[in-house]
Amino acid sequence: MTEQLTAVVNARLPDRDGLYRLDISQGRFGEITQQAATVTPESGQLDAGANLVSPALVEPHIHLDAALTAGEPRWNQSGTLFEGIECWAERKAMLNREDVTHRATETLKLFAAHGIQYVRTHVDVTDPELTALKAMLEVRAQTAGFIDLQIVAFPQEGIWSFPNGRELMEEAIRLGADVVGGIPHFEFTRDYGAESVRWLMELAHKHDRLVDVHCDEIDDPESRFLEVLAAEALRLDYGTRVAASHTCAMGSYNDAYCSRLFRLLKKANLRFLSMPTESLHLQGRFDSYPKRRGITRVPELLDAGLKVAFGQDSIRDPWYPMGNGNLLRTLDVGLHACHMLGMSRINTALELITDNGAAALNLEEYGIAPGLPARCAVLQGQTPYGVLLGQRPVLASVRDGQVLVQRTAVEPTADLRLA
Repeated sequence: MTEQLTAVVNARLPDRDGLYRLDISQGRFGEITQQAATVTPESGQLDAGANLVSPALVEPHIHLDAALTAGEPRWNQSGTLFEGIECWAERKAMLNREDVTHRATETLKLFAAHGIQYVRTHVDVTDPELTALKAMLEVRAQTAGFIDLQIVAFPQEGIWSFPNGRELMEEAIRLGADVVGGIPHFEFTRDYGAESVRWLMELAHKHDRLVDVHCDEIDDPESRFLEVLAAEALRLDYGTRVAASHTCAMGSYNDAYCSRLFRLLKKANLRFLSMPTESLHLQGRFDSYPKRRGITRVPELLDAGLKVAFGQDSIRDPWYPMGNGNLLRTLDVGLHACHMLGMSRINTALELITDNGAAALNLEEYGIAPGLPARCAVLQGQTPYGVLLGQRPVLASVRDGQVLVQRTAVEPTADLRLA
């Protein structure tokens, strides 16, 4: 860690014109004042260089226990979700504490280098020994200096369909998981899936935990567990604490059904998490042409007033062999895939990897405002449009008034000699 900052100067902010000075005291933002002109930074001040300063980036959906295992013990040749689960079941048998903690920590360092300071990881608890969960609890403590880590008790092979699935979920919560997960579309039957959603919602309510369900991650238009999740969230008045991840089947629902569904979604006020790079890779595998791409109705959800965030989902694992930790890459792909390249969408696009992710994680103190923790990222670009055009690494990441990451801006150059 470096010495404590007293201010960030020459900063542009996503929702304001001009340059700003962000005072910092005891690790929290103080007064935010507009500058008349560019100033020379003094000792203890960070120069944003007239670049955009955003709240620290949020990764709302990743699987750290599986990160960096692509090709172990074999590659997912079909590229399907289901073969990925089979490959992971084989790799899971090889897990040990050192294996999980090393890979997870290396991935979190990669995230931190890209300005991410908040992460929610799903951890497979369909393991009688709960090896990955216990290791991830250690990782959460060891990385607290640069990452706030939420852990989801995720039943990768089902709650009803896996031996002692309910008991393992309960034990995971007892050990310290922050969030209750689920995967109803992977349960053996539709009844099992619906019952698993009702059960996990009661478990979360009983233990005052958040909820994040892998919901309808399939192209099947008959997979409709989202309505069950939303109805339970509405019944328990729990909607702002519930995230529906993926909801890929929504891309295959007919409009008449969606009209009815959206009425319920707005009443329940769920949060939605979409993983565009992974969905583009995994979904549509059973189609010839036209080929569906399996991404949920992101612009429609946003227009309905619901919070949607983008996540990376995987970093080189059995489901997705790519990934570099750069959320701007994910954001760029998502905007393309969701037909969201109108300038009004671009101007608010950073919310998909900042504020909306923070809402999904139910963060109580987040943003750039007096009194909030001084956690922010200096992006390369003066506007959201400029940031997205460049997709260059963050110039700095500040956490509680201290600089975690700092780079020198380098403009791309080319020495071309054309005949």
